[in-house]
Amino acid sequence: MSKPTLFCYDAFMNTKVVTRFAPSPTGHMHVGSYRTAFFSYLFAKKHGGKFILRIEDTDKDRSKAEYTDEILRVFEKIGISYDEKYIQSEQIGRHKELLQKLIDEKKAYISREEAKDGSGTIKDVIRFHNPNKVVVFEDIIRGSISTDTTDLGDFVIAKNINEPLFHFVVVVDDYDEGITHIIRAEEHIANTPRQILIYEALGFTIPQYAHLPLVLAPDKTKMSKRKRAIPVVDYLEMGYLPGALLNTICMCGWNPGTDQEIFSKEELENIFDLDKIQKSGAVFNEEKLNWFNREYLKMLKTEEFWELAYNYLPKNKDYLNNSDNTKNILNKIENIIRNKIDKFSDINFLFEKGEFDYFFEKPNVDISILSNKDQNIDDARNNIKEIIKLLNNNNVWDYESIKSSLWEFAEEKGKGNVLWPMRVALSGKDKSPDPFEIAFILGKSESIERLNNIL
Repeated sequence: MSKPTLFCYDAFMNTKVVTRFAPSPTGHMHVGSYRTAFFSYLFAKKHGGKFILRIEDTDKDRSKAEYTDEILRVFEKIGISYDEKYIQSEQIGRHKELLQKLIDEKKAYISREEAKDGSGTIKDVIRFHNPNKVVVFEDIIRGSISTDTTDLGDFVIAKNINEPLFHFVVVVDDYDEGITHIIRAEEHIANTPRQILIYEALGFTIPQYAHLPLVLAPDKTKMSKRKRAIPVVDYLEMGYLPGALLNTICMCGWNPGTDQEIFSKEELENIFDLDKIQKSGAVFNEEKLNWFNREYLKMLKTEEFWELAYNYLPKNKDYLNNSDNTKNILNKIENIIRNKIDKFSDINFLFEKGEFDYFFEKPNVDISILSNKDQNIDDARNNIKEIIKLLNNNNVWDYESIKSSLWEFAEEKGKGNVLWPMRVALSGKDKSPDPFEIAFILGKSESIERLNNIL
């Protein structure tokens, strides 16, 4: 066996950082994949370097243009920009050239073998001539990793001269694109020794590696396409804000070492550090995503909120037309809506179940819920009469004036005895915003009319 090969990366200290994200367009990508992309992007930006997107589409049977389009669309939506973009299949000429070079130098060879599908077909494959050595590399996150490559045997690097495989093409592409740092998931640790051997055989400079811990599903198992992990594109379509998604993804397995949790993309570009990545797997928690999204919703200005929210209003509600009255009511209930949603698609759900119907249409009130344990229906009727009288005498119609005009009476009769029947009369619901807010939104005339209707 040859002496161990130990790769030291001090040579990269004075080299411009170049990172890449190299997805295969064979399915929808989940948050684990986009976390890898974002970390690679942030590392490059932090060091004033370059970030490359490479679409690895050499799996002809499974690669689809629609998945490539999705990757590009999500990148644009969530704000991950790239300096260069490559399509792997377009580099096949270069791959074939270097495959032939290895064969000519007897570092690889053509092997006639029976196909593994049991058909008995004899096929040519190209195998790498393994020098059988111990490869040791320094992983930025995990430290020194040693592998005896003897156990790998002479591994296959191409189906034939026209169909190179992953281990070979990724080495060629990373070298040709000047990649200095490869940031990828820990499942690729086992691939690294093979790729280092190929780098050495081709006489290429070895990049530095950082293998990220897995992103786990809530049940602590590996998140994957096959386990139906929710694609990031679906989260966007559900109405999660891109900034909230990025913030959640970044905080999954990384921590800045402070109590701050809300970061802009620009802040993350300045403070991101691979040294702060945890070594164990991190669970992607939708509850945390919802928390982040609520925080980002609070930051939206009114016009920004409605620019997005209008897309999620149901089409089957006649009262949700483009009239000035509808827009006026929607603007008035903006804060109520904001406080009830985690994401924009919740708006559709809430409207569909009639959560806000009473702001646009007179409610059907179940008289039996007007009373409570402390008062009967006659008492409730008398309290409503007094509420109408006090509201009629109120010449200023805003939240505070409505509350002020009723508060003394409510304290005298008991807040529940006054405010409960008022709430039910105005909304028809036993759960709704406080009655002062409802009355303010409905306006004086409509509020008094609804109270009179109950009588």
